[in-house]
Amino acid sequence: MSLGHACVDVYQGAVAALVPFFVAERAWSYAAASGIVLAASLLSSVAQPLFGVLTDRWAMPWMLPLAAAASGAGIAVSGIAGSYPLTLAAVAVSGIGVAAYHPEAARAARAASDGRHSAMGWFALGGNVGFALAPPLVAAVVATWGLRASPLLGVPALAGVALCAAAVRAAAGRGGSVPVPAEGAGRDDWPAFLRLSGAVVCRSVVFVGLSTFVPLYVRERAGGGTAAGTAALLVLYAGGAVGTVAGSRLAGRWGRLRVVRHSYAVTVLAVAGVIVVPGPSLYLFVALASAGLYVPFSLHVTLGQDCLPRRVGTASGVTLGLTVSIGGATAPALGALADAASLRTALLPLLIPPVVAWFLLRGLREPAPIAATAPSAVARSRV
Repeated sequence: MSLGHACVDVYQGAVAALVPFFVAERAWSYAAASGIVLAASLLSSVAQPLFGVLTDRWAMPWMLPLAAAASGAGIAVSGIAGSYPLTLAAVAVSGIGVAAYHPEAARAARAASDGRHSAMGWFALGGNVGFALAPPLVAAVVATWGLRASPLLGVPALAGVALCAAAVRAAAGRGGSVPVPAEGAGRDDWPAFLRLSGAVVCRSVVFVGLSTFVPLYVRERAGGGTAAGTAALLVLYAGGAVGTVAGSRLAGRWGRLRVVRHSYAVTVLAVAGVIVVPGPSLYLFVALASAGLYVPFSLHVTLGQDCLPRRVGTASGVTLGLTVSIGGATAPALGALADAASLRTALLPLLIPPVVAWFLLRGLREPAPIAATAPSAVARSRV
């Protein structure tokens, strides 16, 4: 499941990694290029909770390999689509594939992990590794042969299809097609879930803003051309891999909500450093921002599932989909601000969301884990 997650999330990271090449090769404005990010996330933001509702009602393990194929196909076509509308459509197909994958995969991983934070951290780590591999993969292909070589970016999807199919077969061998019943689960805490979702939205705005504009900003502020921008994006994603594993371990000692709140405080300082600090030191603050944004990543998912124990698929779809994808909707506004003023000015609003997230989570109580409130639900879940 973790390796399959990596293969799918390559295509979330690939969207931002393609932006500088669209700007350079097609002479698009910052606003137009960031519209590609919006296309990847808009349909995903709407579709992912819908897929989550479906997985709460019916077992759909076949969705995993199909979603992996769709996520790769869209990105593979995006570079050879001749027009802006066709490129938007191709990237949107990829976004739908990502949307279809995550609710079922998160629920399956939670069942396989028996509710352990560390195990869910490893599942989330797979996605972060996929994100981290996207910039060097895109650079190796597109910087060498241009956007016309984008079909080669579909190769990870083939591996993802095989891995997801293997996970489905393994689950079927253990009788994993039985749906999780709502009976016996704890009570859904919607107020707490909505506050948590608001915090995830804030994280999404910062992360999408940084992943979209940090490559361009580092090229402008520190020099080094496309390679410097790709390196900054790699640091942003690779730092997330460390942050995700650290988050699950810290939560086991200090509690999830306490760790998440402190992470947002660190994020404010890190983003300020990205904006203010000149030269190569930028990379240090990009890494710190990455850790601050990724430490809470898997914790958001398990917190959401524990807030809605009767609707685990819906909770997964919202925390991994709707709230995360909303950040993509802010990218065009930041791009327009960058066109009108500067990239540095466009990054300034990113200081606000982590503060809002900290206040939203202040006073929330740690929800009881699903395994504690309904052990039979995990034991009988379809993996």
